[in-house]
Amino acid sequence: MSKILIKNIDRIVTCDDEDRVLENASILIEDNLIKDIIEGDPGADSPAEDVSEIIDGKGLWCYPGLINTHHHLYQVFSRNIPDVQNMELFPWLKYLYEIWKNLVQNMELFPWLKYLYEIWKNLDTDVIRLSSLTGMGELMKFGCTTCFDHHYVFPHETGDLLGAQADAADELGIRMYHSRGSMDLSVKDGGLPPDSVVQSTDEILKDSITAIEKYHDTSYGAMHRVALAPCSPFSVTEDLLRESAVLARQYGVRLHTHLCETLDEENFMLEAKGIRPLAYMEKVGWIGDDVWYAHGIHFNDEELKLLADTGTGVAHCPISNMKLSSGIARISEMLKLGVKVGLAVDGSASNDGSSLMEEMRVAFLLQRLKYSNDAATAYDILKLATRGSASILGRDDIGQIAVGKCADMFLLDSSRLELVGTSLDPKAVFGTVGVKQPAEYTIVNGKVTVRSGRLVNIDEDKLATEADKKCMSYLGM
Repeated sequence: MSKILIKNIDRIVTCDDEDRVLENASILIEDNLIKDIIEGDPGADSPAEDVSEIIDGKGLWCYPGLINTHHHLYQVFSRNIPDVQNMELFPWLKYLYEIWKNLVQNMELFPWLKYLYEIWKNLDTDVIRLSSLTGMGELMKFGCTTCFDHHYVFPHETGDLLGAQADAADELGIRMYHSRGSMDLSVKDGGLPPDSVVQSTDEILKDSITAIEKYHDTSYGAMHRVALAPCSPFSVTEDLLRESAVLARQYGVRLHTHLCETLDEENFMLEAKGIRPLAYMEKVGWIGDDVWYAHGIHFNDEELKLLADTGTGVAHCPISNMKLSSGIARISEMLKLGVKVGLAVDGSASNDGSSLMEEMRVAFLLQRLKYSNDAATAYDILKLATRGSASILGRDDIGQIAVGKCADMFLLDSSRLELVGTSLDPKAVFGTVGVKQPAEYTIVNGKVTVRSGRLVNIDEDKLATEADKKCMSYLGM
């Protein structure tokens, strides 16, 4: 049995049911759970006799571990590419219906996807492992303790890509929520990806079962879980969406995809299917409290109410939405209606970073810009990244600092120059001031994974050198 005592923490922002902020308190961690929260100086009564480590919390602010609800970790090796920096994500959507009718076959209409899919088709287990270590390592340095990855590119004969991710997560010590993503519409079928990265519906469903049985752990405090996540309504067939929903509910796993990211998508669906994107997803069984969508920018009033009524969630990706000129999501309205919302960094090819601390500031400022005094508060945004994200992932064991919950948290050094004058409201600091430096400590599942802003379980410098070398080779440089 291992114990950690974090003693005399200056402030603990719990994000618990009472939204408590505790001063001069201590946290006792036993194995992977929060055993006790001791208010006031524990003094001689401190349970220190059998504690394996005591962390001095003076001057530190403690927060629940941040939870990332949408990423594409493999894209870490295709970020900051000059050719695609100024393109919108879906400039091709307005042409897509014509392609499906075989009236347009020119992939030069879609330079963003053509360029990137030609890179992504070369994925292998080594690329996945190193890009996952890099992306999740960056996330963890900035307070993230759980990462969901939407992986949907499975080139033929490349080995166990999800296994490579699982190994990377275990090496770092981060909590991993995998997805068995999928695409079954290639270029020859009227889609966009190369033939080498798509599979048949039967192959996808068979491999989905394998992934669930191998990696989905339903236990309290699980380090690995799995969702089924066809890429988008435009890269998969209606049959795959329907069958994935049936399979997910048979095995009790969640469903995830991209939706309502652009107005082009909305116009395409109206032309191609005669209905709006959310209505299409409802038609194929993709709505309910076991479903969450990435982005969700362009929902109308009735659709927001439907999301709230059904418990369907949204992963908010503000920086990606800005970079790709997609729009500002109606997060403040969603929260007032009771829509479940989490926070996410999105894939590195459309962000191009992996810091939920940065994401919180951008999310807060965008809502201020759009809604002024009716905007979500900075603390609301912190709760998106903690309690909200936990909710859309279907987890009640993470996202807050409370006795009996998983020991996932991070601590900031409030004495840093960048935080001078910010002590009046530690709940708001990520939105109002912004935190740009790594956490002093990140603790996942009761283990210290970041100390003094550096990863504990791997050699950062060695990883950076190896990953950059592999990245250049992968890009053909």
